[in-house]
Amino acid sequence: MTATVIEMPTLSYTRTVDRALVHRDSLGEVFLTDLQPVGDSSYAAGAQLPRSHAYYGDHLLRPSTYDPVLLLEACRQSALAGAHAFYAVPEDHKFILTHLRIHLTRPERIVVGTAPCALSLHVTVTGHRRRDGRTTGLDYDMDLGVKGTSIGRASIGLRFKSPANYLELRLNNRDGKPLPTSATYPQGPPGTPVEPYLVGRANADNVVLTDATSHGSTATATLRIPGSHPSMFDHPQDHLPGMVIAEAARQLALFGALDVHGMSPSRTFPTDLSVTFSRFGELEHTTHLTAEVGEQRSTDPDATGAYYTQGGMVELGDPDQTGIDQVPVRVEATQNGASLCVFSLSFSRIGAQG
Repeated sequence: MTATVIEMPTLSYTRTVDRALVHRDSLGEVFLTDLQPVGDSSYAAGAQLPRSHAYYGDHLLRPSTYDPVLLLEACRQSALAGAHAFYAVPEDHKFILTHLRIHLTRPERIVVGTAPCALSLHVTVTGHRRRDGRTTGLDYDMDLGVKGTSIGRASIGLRFKSPANYLELRLNNRDGKPLPTSATYPQGPPGTPVEPYLVGRANADNVVLTDATSHGSTATATLRIPGSHPSMFDHPQDHLPGMVIAEAARQLALFGALDVHGMSPSRTFPTDLSVTFSRFGELEHTTHLTAEVGEQRSTDPDATGAYYTQGGMVELGDPDQTGIDQVPVRVEATQNGASLCVFSLSFSRIGAQG
């Protein structure tokens, strides 16, 4: 199969952008390096992915491969920076994440090598919400590239609120109760932490699940809130960040795939993740997660045509995508019986051929 070539402007990877553009306090958590306008509704962005990182690099996967959640964070940063740079969203405005999706077609192109990965993003704004001449929301589609070759696609939805409007919204959500802060919030409800190796981690500080159990094809756990974590809570929050819930969903899905299908976290890679957020996750309330692990599917190396995953179509003519075992997993996060969001993930077993 001929690799897709992406026409992109020349992007710089010499320094990161202003951390305020991506809503980060720590310079070490800024991965975006450049923004370049392309058209009326599109632009290009560059991000350098670190070969070593205490959170995003803490995985058992062999060969070591860049974390899809790190790629999503690079996408999130490109969306935020583009909103400020090209759509005049003030830097003090709060953002609300409405959806996240990523589908990786060429994971072999993001194996960690001898140099940091230079990721390019071709960003297209597919939805532009306005009110009184101001941008109040943007929906993005992104084509992800490495060395001119497409490795997958992503999409993100953001809504923007002024500090006053955001405070009003959050207080209405909470029936007027004051907003908490993760800076002083305890690490979560008491419970038995999950062993890191069961969710593909080496460092227990990066595990966000407690009391994980499984029965049949269902796995359940409780979210541990790592309020002092330097990456998941780079700055104080009054709610559960969507990226933290995404990490919890990924970990529970890995736990379930291991228990149900024996898929080792060192050989299991998430090629698809999608979620739509329906409400804020509150810090004070216990967050329950439930994963439903689907049946394992195998692609036939001798077949022709295509097969479908949660994120789209993969052509079987691509030798890197044949003979792959895949498992779909659905994860729902709830508080007090109400759904916060539902994730669809698809895992591929890698490195098992030959």
